[in-house]
Amino acid sequence: MDFFYIGVMSGSSLDGIDIALLKQDDRSRLLATHYIPMPEDLHAELLGLCSSGADELARAAIAEQKWCRLVAQGVQTLLQDQNMVPAQIRAIGSHGQTIRHEPSRGYSIQIGNPALLAELTEITVVSDFRRRDIAAGGQGAPLVPAFHEALFDDNKDHRAVLNIGGFSNLSLIESDRPVEGFDCGPGNVLLDAWISSQLHESYDKDGAWSASGKVDSALLEKLLSDQFFLTKGPKSTGREVFNLGWVKHHLFQSKTLAPEDVQATLLELTALTITDSLKSAQPITRELLVCGGGAHNKALMKRLAELLPDTEVSSTEKFGVNPDWVEAMAFAWLAHCCLEGVPANRPTVTGAKGRRVLGAIYPA
Repeated sequence: MDFFYIGVMSGSSLDGIDIALLKQDDRSRLLATHYIPMPEDLHAELLGLCSSGADELARAAIAEQKWCRLVAQGVQTLLQDQNMVPAQIRAIGSHGQTIRHEPSRGYSIQIGNPALLAELTEITVVSDFRRRDIAAGGQGAPLVPAFHEALFDDNKDHRAVLNIGGFSNLSLIESDRPVEGFDCGPGNVLLDAWISSQLHESYDKDGAWSASGKVDSALLEKLLSDQFFLTKGPKSTGREVFNLGWVKHHLFQSKTLAPEDVQATLLELTALTITDSLKSAQPITRELLVCGGGAHNKALMKRLAELLPDTEVSSTEKFGVNPDWVEAMAFAWLAHCCLEGVPANRPTVTGAKGRRVLGAIYPA
């Protein structure tokens, strides 16, 4: 039987909201998409909520209402464009917006008001995907490796899928073992933060500014000494660890550098932490499929290919899957798994003590 789902993803880059319409039968097929740029005031408030501040509980409640209403409008627009009505959609899988992620302290917080979203759209909403995995002793992240396995496992060995959003995470796919995966470290988050602070640009288009600078080996060594990079998975991370303050702390201890050299060094940090993690966890990787916003960073993709000379590095477009929409598709699929009672976490990824059905259901 065919089911239609909508997946909603608002990532750690905070640049916008991805909404994907999925047809789910024996496989997942992307039918249509809609993108909502994040309004500047909401972006600033969500970024502010990633660290402690005054009246943050009330601010979070108000921010998630604004976020939720944006999503509801986007869902309605998508359905209108496809000549569909809410009753045709089995569920919306909404990740919400992560504002804190500290599994070592037993929590990960996503805001998104799924109850309000169900009211506004008249569609069942599945949300709160991380908490059950954390309750079972896991990291609650990354959640996409199980979907990567479902989407890209065609019984070929030595494949990996790399998602580069604000943070980077790997899924390791071998036909004779369960999928493995973990966060590698910062993806775009430091690159975006640094260029914003220096040039007031939201991101480094094509990695052009990074490419104009030179890597500073002393700064790179300091950055790579962070404890996160010295530990093996299961592991996940967030803005609590890697942020503009983290960069400035290391810069304070370094010689004065040209801003573009800092950017080049941050790109090298992203590339090295990805490739070092991959080589350590899966020494033979014939194919690396890249998705997320980082797939469009030409300088980063070039550097990954240089660091992995024996691996074919390409975007998921090779499989006919637009790299911008893989994560939104994943949350539509996670909603399907929840309603079907299918465990969607992977203990080999998160470290949970067993497989669990993920998500809380808010009926239409």
